Amino acid sequence: MTMGAIARRITRVITAVVCVAVSVGVSVATLHVPTREGGGERFNPARYRSDVIVTMFQANWKSVARECGEVLGPEGVGYVQVSPPQESIQGTQWWTSYQPVSYKLDSKEGTEAEFKNMVRQCKAAGVGVIADTVVNHTTGVDKTQGTGTAGSPYDNKGDFPEAGYTPSDFHAPCSIWTYRDAESVWNCQVSGLQDLDTSSPHVRDVLSDYFVKLLDYGVAGFRVDAVKHMLPEDVLAIKKLVAKKSGRSMNDIWWTQEVIGDNAEAAEIQPRNYLKTGQVNEFQYAYRLKSLFSNSLAGGSLSIKDIPQNITDSGKASVFVTNWDTERNNMTLTYKDGDAYRLANAFMLAYPYGTPNVFSGYEFHDTDSGASGATAASVPDIDCSKDSGWSCTERWPDVHGMVGWHNVAGDAPLSDWQDDGDNMIAFGRGGRAFIAINNSVRTRTVTYHTALPAGEYCDVYASADCSGSVHVRFDGDATLTVPAGSAVAFHIAATPYTVRQ
Repeated sequence: MTMGAIARRITRVITAVVCVAVSVGVSVATLHVPTREGGGERFNPARYRSDVIVTMFQANWKSVARECGEVLGPEGVGYVQVSPPQESIQGTQWWTSYQPVSYKLDSKEGTEAEFKNMVRQCKAAGVGVIADTVVNHTTGVDKTQGTGTAGSPYDNKGDFPEAGYTPSDFHAPCSIWTYRDAESVWNCQVSGLQDLDTSSPHVRDVLSDYFVKLLDYGVAGFRVDAVKHMLPEDVLAIKKLVAKKSGRSMNDIWWTQEVIGDNAEAAEIQPRNYLKTGQVNEFQYAYRLKSLFSNSLAGGSLSIKDIPQNITDSGKASVFVTNWDTERNNMTLTYKDGDAYRLANAFMLAYPYGTPNVFSGYEFHDTDSGASGATAASVPDIDCSKDSGWSCTERWPDVHGMVGWHNVAGDAPLSDWQDDGDNMIAFGRGGRAFIAINNSVRTRTVTYHTALPAGEYCDVYASADCSGSVHVRFDGDATLTVPAGSAVAFHIAATPYTVRQ
């Protein structure tokens, strides 16, 4: 073949790829077109960064800062969610972080200076920090008095001098007698925790100052705990006050809320009532993932293709495979479920629904287990070495690969759905990405149709170095061998050339 013929062939291949990109709505100005013939840039996941959140549960601020620079930033994660940064009661148990004593930023995870430095370092790495916030309550009534992680005193009568609370800032003590009565849920103590009167102007003022302080330090947004235990009007009023004090619009403050939906409970406390304030954590999505990956993905009464059916709209949903609560109450898949857990995370990152949140925690042996090596007032640096007890999910090769897959897929629509009526499914995201998931107990070799241009692609689920590859033929078909309990995933930006160069 002459050099002129080679040049014409290269031109035809690149033109075909660009035409496909335009047809699926990809901006040619930002799409790094893969080519086996050369001229393409090395694939850099950080250049495709989008909305993926990684929750680094109970990680201290030094560890989060390090992970932002070394892992989260380079792999294209958009945000890291951190544990509540306010002063809390002392104790090795994880839930002590969810019992505020004051709003000083001196917690088990670090000092105020360390928190500020973490936010700064993460932002420099392109990663925003989302702070978990606890505003419905303070400490439990079971402890008469004590001092918090920063030395602030508190008692079980409503006296919190460093927070500025007195007994008049709390609802009268009572226990939630039923979740079918909204007033009981809103005005009584959940799990014996002193319940703040969030309708009080003083309480709203204190809480909004806390949010504004975090925003001023550069925090990108908030996860708000126990939201269904507050009136929707109170939550909205607090956010409006935060917006007013910070000089921001409501829409510029990212805000997701823990509202556990249950149709057996009062209508007034369902997730739909809190959508004016922000997103909601869609627990039903996680519950469904467990049921589907534990049984059949496509053969039951609900196919995984239709997983968003009758739950929160995608734009208002924050989704996860597990979190620190659900992994301990056996409601969701966890690291103990092995392959199914990994596949569920891959599906979440691939399927176009909600804002995905990948959980990174540690091994636990009972519902109270704190991080390995935690003391009553501190948490050690995370350790990602083997047998350390920390999961470091953000470092798993399959998660690394699927974060990039998610980001390259972008807003491309679901396409080319194919399944065997049971535990083998495959689908694409327009002409940008494709995944096949094998939730069965035997290896499967299947030919699937894709919308990707012909060429060689890296299997990003298998590895980060393109040691596994996929060939897409000129008709768009690809024959994939998918091991049991595994997946094959590839996208337009990761080819042997763009990854190995």
